[in-house]
Amino acid sequence: MGHEDNEAFFKGRGAQVNTHNKFLKSKYVLEHIEGLDEPLLENTATQLFEETPKKIVSESNSPDLSHMYSINPYQGCEHGCIYCYARNSHEYYGFSAGLDFERKIIVKRNAPELLEQYFNKKNYTPVCIMLSGNTDCYQPIERQLKITRALLELFLKYKNPVSIITKNNVILRDLDILQELAAMRLVHVNVSITSLNEQLRQKLEPRTVTATGRLAVIQKLTEKGIPCRVMAAPIIPGLNSNEVPAIIKAAADRGAVSAGFTIVRLNGSISEIFTDWINKAFPDRAEKVLNMIRSCHDGKLNDSDFGRRMSGEGKIAESIHQMFKMACNRFMADRDMPEFDYTLFVPKNGKQTSLF
Repeated sequence: MGHEDNEAFFKGRGAQVNTHNKFLKSKYVLEHIEGLDEPLLENTATQLFEETPKKIVSESNSPDLSHMYSINPYQGCEHGCIYCYARNSHEYYGFSAGLDFERKIIVKRNAPELLEQYFNKKNYTPVCIMLSGNTDCYQPIERQLKITRALLELFLKYKNPVSIITKNNVILRDLDILQELAAMRLVHVNVSITSLNEQLRQKLEPRTVTATGRLAVIQKLTEKGIPCRVMAAPIIPGLNSNEVPAIIKAAADRGAVSAGFTIVRLNGSISEIFTDWINKAFPDRAEKVLNMIRSCHDGKLNDSDFGRRMSGEGKIAESIHQMFKMACNRFMADRDMPEFDYTLFVPKNGKQTSLF
């Protein structure tokens, strides 16, 4: 039985609950229902919240992501991917990692201004910056706000390398800028594909573009000379783990030159959100899937140990690693992403940077 039979399932959303925010001392709850004249209502529409940060480029010093620089023009994401590790960051804003993450989107309109300031810092040395390290920079609201496009215009203006990860075809709107960046070896695009099974995709990622649509993105970008990597991520044992070779083959057939993957990690509040979801979406195999995930993370759902949290360990994780390696050798042999050119950077004073 799937979630179609469950009347309590929130259609069009990934999370089915708002988990408790550990940073909040109190919260609204529905108690003594018999004493109320009407039910406790909540706004189910997507809401936008403005933030004006003082800096926009984040640097990760974790051993898994050493010296990764990233920009997140948005916090929260309407895509609603049930497994998203970024959900936990929403708690720092006073929201829940559950439904709030999908319905309350934080917007940073001053991101382009801050990026230009960053490029013009004294002694700045060009580094590759990721769009985005947390939530999708091409989520639906980007069609309207165009913050990501404004950021790309600055990467082109200053000739600074940028790596993009997305699962939305909104990226095709910016083909003009991406082509110019690619011609100078200043851009990599990573397209995330979790499943080729449309029924599974609808449950895992309810507001995302179909796998067919994402494969079309890879093909169109490749045709324009923009290098693409497919990210088969995250791999969830017992749900999509058998699809790894098919995803890599399909992406390679459309021109992808590289592939990557991660094994699902249910850190922080994600373990509660995912457990609730899978028991509603796949009650017949929920416990089996949860046990297989535990086996990849030292018997835990909530795994924050560096090294293991993203790649997993144990027999199931090892078999996934082997399957991925074999698929890459078979379908992507002799392909690779081009190296970035860091020598073209032009700061505000107009003097080109040379690393030699």
